Amino acid sequence: MKKFWSSLIFAALVLVLTACGSSEEEDSSGDGDQSEITVGASSTPHAEILQEAQPLLEEEGITLNVEEYQDYVLPNRDLDEGEIDANYFQHIPYLEEQEEQNGYDFANLGGIHIEPMGIYSKDFKSLDDVKDGTTVLMSNSTADHGRILSLLEEEGLITLDEDVDKVEATVDDVAENPKNLEFDAGIDAALLPENYEREDNVLVAINTNYAIEAELNPSEDALILEGTDSPYVNVIAAQSDDEDNEALNTLVEVLRSDDIQTFIEEEYEGAVVPVDE
Repeated sequence: MKKFWSSLIFAALVLVLTACGSSEEEDSSGDGDQSEITVGASSTPHAEILQEAQPLLEEEGITLNVEEYQDYVLPNRDLDEGEIDANYFQHIPYLEEQEEQNGYDFANLGGIHIEPMGIYSKDFKSLDDVKDGTTVLMSNSTADHGRILSLLEEEGLITLDEDVDKVEATVDDVAENPKNLEFDAGIDAALLPENYEREDNVLVAINTNYAIEAELNPSEDALILEGTDSPYVNVIAAQSDDEDNEALNTLVEVLRSDDIQTFIEEEYEGAVVPVDE
């Protein structure tokens, strides 16, 4: 009889412990559907936008970690090596250039916003003041060269070869240059605001994220500002194997939501323009 009761008590204890273990496992994962993703982003505006989206993603059962970067090289390298799940810092031509140059196998999960490129000068108050032989300072990102040259062409400062694809244009494709502009296209993009402050009588093409960090207001301070019909849409990029990842695609949906688009419009006042495609 003692053996019977001992066996019965032991079986009951096993059932209780098993039930407790199951409960703890469920508690540790919330609803059982909690996902965690890490996204690399430029500090401004990308990381700020992601931080605004964090509570909305939490409601969807997704924990978003934001890894901030200060350059345009490491976010793709870390994505390729699996250090992060996605990144949000680059426009489509740069993404395509990086894939071609480095053999990356990435997927564009969707566009979120456009950062209109601006051309600035602390000395010239209008394009009429631009002197013969003025130097144009540009980043060493060749994916932006056609973008900058197209802006100069739109304002009549240069003319590009009519046979060139403007997105792929380089300084070698300048066909007419009535003001004999010089081009310095070897500067790290993050250093362009510093060059803007230091150099006299130059034109400086600055990416909007770095302009904002330097407390420049693109809509007020730029001599030339790109329009909203730009093909240079900033996207969420992931490894191709994660193209159908539910959490990452939910991230894109949240970033395109009315809440986040309104935040972008109000926070950046035209310096960052949301897109929904």
